[in-house]
Amino acid sequence: MKTYDAIVIGAGHNGLVNACYLQRAGLDVLVLEKNDWIGGAAVSRELTPGFIYSNCSYVCSLFRPEIMRDLELPKYGLQVIAYEGGAVLTQDGDYLVSYRDHEAHRREFARWSPRDAEAYERYSRDVTRQCRFIQPLLMRTAPDPTSFRPRDVSELVYLGRKFAGLTAYEMAEMLRFWTMSISDFLEEYFETEVIKAYLALSGIIGTALGPMSPGTAYVLLHHYMGEVDGSVGAWGYARGGMGAVTQALAASFRASGGTIRTEVEVERVLVRDGETKGVVLAGGEEVHGRLVVSNADVKRTFLKLVDDRELPEPFLRRVRNFKIRGSSGKVNIALDSMPEFPALPKDSPCLRGDLHFTDTVERMERAYDGWKARRWSADPFLDMVIPTLLDPTMAPPGKHFMSCFVQYCPPKVEGRDWTDADRDAFGETVISQVADYSPGFRDRIVHMEVRTPRELEAEVGLTEGNIFQGELTFDQLLFNRPVPGYAQYRSPIRGLYICGSSTHPGGGVMGAPGRNAAAEILRDLKKPASHMSDAHDVL
Repeated sequence: MKTYDAIVIGAGHNGLVNACYLQRAGLDVLVLEKNDWIGGAAVSRELTPGFIYSNCSYVCSLFRPEIMRDLELPKYGLQVIAYEGGAVLTQDGDYLVSYRDHEAHRREFARWSPRDAEAYERYSRDVTRQCRFIQPLLMRTAPDPTSFRPRDVSELVYLGRKFAGLTAYEMAEMLRFWTMSISDFLEEYFETEVIKAYLALSGIIGTALGPMSPGTAYVLLHHYMGEVDGSVGAWGYARGGMGAVTQALAASFRASGGTIRTEVEVERVLVRDGETKGVVLAGGEEVHGRLVVSNADVKRTFLKLVDDRELPEPFLRRVRNFKIRGSSGKVNIALDSMPEFPALPKDSPCLRGDLHFTDTVERMERAYDGWKARRWSADPFLDMVIPTLLDPTMAPPGKHFMSCFVQYCPPKVEGRDWTDADRDAFGETVISQVADYSPGFRDRIVHMEVRTPRELEAEVGLTEGNIFQGELTFDQLLFNRPVPGYAQYRSPIRGLYICGSSTHPGGGVMGAPGRNAAAEILRDLKKPASHMSDAHDVL
């Protein structure tokens, strides 16, 4: 029976990034995917004739440009189209528009508050300083602070020098920022409720925390560090849907000689004498590999795919305590025509970006109150986009695809499992909010897909439907992600690695966890990694 050099569990974007780098280093790599389609949460699916849905992840920015270049993804069809802005529609019929252009953005703030327009300059400067500190760490393996190995000591010295390069004031502000709520952080700059609500949204997306919860300021930072074609902080659509990212990765992988098998679910990792020997598939087939890399989250990997007897109890306890709490849902909608939003100027460029209807931080916090009561929010926060305004390939001529990302949505409803009736009621809550701002919206709906944490876990394998494979709180970052002592993509089992978003630097369609894990694997194998670009600073 054939023995592969490496077996990657899961054809999500991090698994494919990892597989690409290992294959290009000369290894013989096999990727195993339980679904009949690849991509994990970065997929494009035709669920109703003529319409392509990005039915999980829906916008692109965080994906590292170094990875795109290394793996030649544009050559294999990946094109990201930056969108032009967005808007918050207010309950009194007004709006706040956001623009990619800094000066236009500032003028719109001045329409609401000259003071806030001035504060925006200070806010942008301060957030950029935070990004400058953390961004170079995204493509570096976090050091183990308990280790005296030269490499760990060197990384700790690197961190220390970066920190020492700050002024005393900047050091204090950085420590405050990492532990603050996004609400408190914004209060130090702005007076206008809709401006604070617009900026607070990046602190809660994908997080089981409210805008007034400590730690949400860092989550905002996590969403600010991306780029599109060198434009830092920009967001965009992958042409053809988010599946274009993973399809390009798969094409790059296959062009290098790699193999992907779909419709094969891994039942457990095969371990003998504390060392990985391969995997066992559902049905009993054994696939042998010299090492195994899991793209599944840390809980699914070590609590479901590995026998407890193979792992030390302290490690298992920490894995069980790792916070993976679902807080998000998704509603995808096929429309037979472009919806109208009377509050916005006709043909406003903001329609080609993301639209929101939550116009105060308090309203956002009340949406979180529903999650805490183990219900979906009666007045949810929506991040709504219509990608077909920039990418007409996703729908027939004149028709449109709309994506609604929803906060908050619990993994269980009042302690019980979701039912289809619950799912439909959740979808109706979302549609009702959109219809409040768009007359005739319901009549335009051709087809709708509603996804709760139940669907996200069952179809994509995200524990509790958590889109980041673990919350991005301060206690779960850097050398604490996912487990102290095992933050360098390795595990207590020789030859078993993890490369998903449960690892540093975290979630989003970034690719950095997969790339960083490949670097560590090649280091262990004493293989050259000259085909891997170092991270570059773009700020």
